[in-house]
Amino acid sequence: MYWKPDDCWSAERPVEAVIFDLDDTIYPQAEWLAGAWCAVAEAAVTYGVDPGRLRRSLHAVAEEGSDRGRVIDRALESLGAGRAPVRPLVAVFRRYRAARLWPFPGAAESLRFLSSRVTIGLVTDGDPDTQRSKLRALRLDHAFDVVVLSDELGVSRRKPHPAPLIQAAATLGVDRAACVYIGDRPAKDVAAAQAARMRSVRVRTGEYMSWPDTPRPWLTARDVPHAVSQIAALLAPRSRATPVPIAAGYRPRSVRPLARAELGFTGRFPSRAAAQL
Repeated sequence: MYWKPDDCWSAERPVEAVIFDLDDTIYPQAEWLAGAWCAVAEAAVTYGVDPGRLRRSLHAVAEEGSDRGRVIDRALESLGAGRAPVRPLVAVFRRYRAARLWPFPGAAESLRFLSSRVTIGLVTDGDPDTQRSKLRALRLDHAFDVVVLSDELGVSRRKPHPAPLIQAAATLGVDRAACVYIGDRPAKDVAAAQAARMRSVRVRTGEYMSWPDTPRPWLTARDVPHAVSQIAALLAPRSRATPVPIAAGYRPRSVRPLARAELGFTGRFPSRAAAQL
């Protein structure tokens, strides 16, 4: 059973920190995937695979659900090219770096507004180098007070494990009950926030926009600007205490993983495969 928000705090408690998911919350992940699939398709020419057909197949398979895994394998099999080597194509996918990505309309402006009022953070799953490159392509690599890359805590601590959210709040120096987490996936983002004892706002953007609100979030919003407008009245004045020094040349932080006791979490979550391809 998930913890219920009213077990610990009032919904009217001032918000001292807002933490975000990245993919399909701040920007449309489909844009990044489109570039990655093009890179994979071009690399497959070496193995006698038609790049146009493979690109279309990769899109079609991914649209069935990117979390199902083996996207490249299944796309090749659908073309009768199952004997083409998969490992080098997976390596191309993982090395792909987008030159430029664009946030959802109003998302960057919402981040700037929030950062003038409260501390803001980011918690994201996935290969750390890939996720850092996305922030650079979005021109958001200096937008957050803290960035927690869950895979640096261990892939078993990807959301819905609460560890990365707990880590973010601890690094910001903010009580978790005074944090709000904004993300697009109920089963990962909302569940992680509830397990970390944070309020959650589910945004209906990206691949999972039509999925039901299960588990139920504190609030639901169309997108990030709508989410921010709903919590604006609860924003507390930005703390004068600096949560973490940010040095020149800052990049998303690799923070020290907290010990299990520091995380204050004793439940178990199933391990997740490091690769979803």
